[in-house]
Amino acid sequence: MKLIKKIAAIMFAFMMVVSMSTNVSAEGTNNGTITINNAVDGQTYTIYKLLDLESYTSDPGTDDGIYSYKPNKLWKNFIETAVDSASTNYFKINENGYATWNGDTTDSRKAEFAQKALAYAKDEAHPIAGDPRKKEEGKTLTFTNLSLGYYLVDSSVGTLCSLDTTKPAATIQEKNGVPSVDKIITSGGVVSADGKSNSASIGDTVNFKTTITAQPGAQNYVLHDKMTEGLTFDKNSINVSLHKKATNADETLVTNTDYNVETINLKDTDLKCTFHINFTQTLCNRLAADDTITVTYSATLNDKAVIGSTGNVNETKLNYGDSKETTESKTHTFTYDIPVFKYTMKDNVKTGLEHAKFTLSLNEDGANPIKFKESNENNKYIKDETGAITEVESPQDGKLTFEGLGAGTYYLTETKQPDGYNKLAKSVKIEMDANGTIKVDGKSTLESEESKRLVEVENKTGTVLPSTGGMGTTMIYLVGAVLVLGSGVVLATKRRVKNK
Repeated sequence: MKLIKKIAAIMFAFMMVVSMSTNVSAEGTNNGTITINNAVDGQTYTIYKLLDLESYTSDPGTDDGIYSYKPNKLWKNFIETAVDSASTNYFKINENGYATWNGDTTDSRKAEFAQKALAYAKDEAHPIAGDPRKKEEGKTLTFTNLSLGYYLVDSSVGTLCSLDTTKPAATIQEKNGVPSVDKIITSGGVVSADGKSNSASIGDTVNFKTTITAQPGAQNYVLHDKMTEGLTFDKNSINVSLHKKATNADETLVTNTDYNVETINLKDTDLKCTFHINFTQTLCNRLAADDTITVTYSATLNDKAVIGSTGNVNETKLNYGDSKETTESKTHTFTYDIPVFKYTMKDNVKTGLEHAKFTLSLNEDGANPIKFKESNENNKYIKDETGAITEVESPQDGKLTFEGLGAGTYYLTETKQPDGYNKLAKSVKIEMDANGTIKVDGKSTLESEESKRLVEVENKTGTVLPSTGGMGTTMIYLVGAVLVLGSGVVLATKRRVKNK
């Protein structure tokens, strides 16, 4: 499991250790243990010793016993000066240097103290090295051989919990979950039911929503977002809001107060992030269990978009603490092509036909044809709202392709037929679904892998009609010659008869 940069939340585990004897010196005693139940596999837990236990007694008149603490030398300045939101010191230090808790012991005040203590430990001005342990799968996480004292326990999963302070063997109960991130597409083209994908045309605006489910004790949340180059991010479209689960209240977060957006000088990764959103610690300190931060923004599908089933990916993750991060959440934006084959039948073979001209439109009558520009490949045209091409011509092999189109109904209109061929009587209706599957005039295309998406358009030759000259005149001449010849024969025959 992974989570946000320094979402370390803070578990404070205050541990004071006792023994069975009375008035015992604890100096030099190293038999303390801290066990974390339900520790999350792969997460790191770090302990810091704030106070040294000098002596204690198991006073039968008290439930917990009596303890004498002095600030650990690394923490002395913090313990003496740390104050709460009302400027009240968390500890009182008497004239002999002994420390006692001062003021309310509410969970919220203890959590506030723990957060400030952890921030002090990680401040570069006075770094304090804790004792980190990583939870291994199948093993119990236990800190052993600890000198007795008052401990702060920091968890990379953002858990706040309390300790039993009356036993040398203290146990922390891991009670809270880990932050999570989920990304969906809310609009833009045709969106899937789960919001994880959509089908869009080049030039369409795609709107995204990322939801962070927070946990208490968060520190320095950083949201990472990566888009493939087929999506152009609009920085001005970002909107961030917070929903407080306990009160069911919503509020709009303010840039530079609650968060800031970075788009330049980002870490060079493969694929490099498009933007980061850094949430302020002031905001993180306000987060309770299952509060949600919602980030909405948009991007435009551009002419570098991947055409086909691979899709154009947008992925998000949340980083925290010491290189911890959540599982990535991804969406896919698909755009497709419409391949066309213009042909005529010759000797019962489909033969490519050139010089047919077409437009592609969303209108059955061919009005307002879609604009294209030439692709890098011959006879391929990519959708471009500023393009100059609205009419395309079939090449010698009869094959051309329209690219960058989302799910929808299109009409292929023949504006000029090749010489000697009949013009199509109506537009060809092309229906394409969100998976890129094509139907032509309500019928599925051929099922072979090579041609199952191919839009085949046939042109037939015109009918040959009889002419009014030529053969008709020849026949008259032939008939006339036969009649003349016949008349001559008859006349000759009559003369012979007469002479006899």
